[in-house]
Amino acid sequence: MAGTQNNSDRAADDFDQVASNAPRVQVAQGVSAALRSDQTPPFPQMVSQMFGQSDPNQRAGMLNQLISGLGPGLLSSIAGGALGNIFGGGNNNTQPHVTPEQAAQMTPEQVQEIAAKAETENPGIVDRMGDFYADNPMLVKAIGGAALAIVLGQVAQGMRR
Repeated sequence: MAGTQNNSDRAADDFDQVASNAPRVQVAQGVSAALRSDQTPPFPQMVSQMFGQSDPNQRAGMLNQLISGLGPGLLSSIAGGALGNIFGGGNNNTQPHVTPEQAAQMTPEQVQEIAAKAETENPGIVDRMGDFYADNPMLVKAIGGAALAIVLGQVAQGMRR
């Protein structure tokens, strides 16, 4: 067990180094690969984990990315209607924008449900989230050592091309 902890710590340290020195696009592609990998938890679960570790601004940014792929009408049907309630029913045709204060009302479980729906409705959301997390690399460490190892491997492979 101690070896596993050491490997996770090392992956986190290596990730810090890579995230600050590698081209951003490579980091984004690596994070997207980890979010899609069958060696990591499902995409909605990882998004939920990172949401739980985020500050209010990051939470709002995550939610705005996730809901950008959903039609406004779907918002009231997911997460127990929480997003529909936040946006007054979600019946208008404008894309809502989540504020940090509104994001603070959401639970990681609700975000997991939103992420699952977003992935079903718009599979490209995984790449959008990978891109978002490349701008917020500290959040990526919340998804654990296995995912970080995938990110590191992808970045290294991308930089060799």
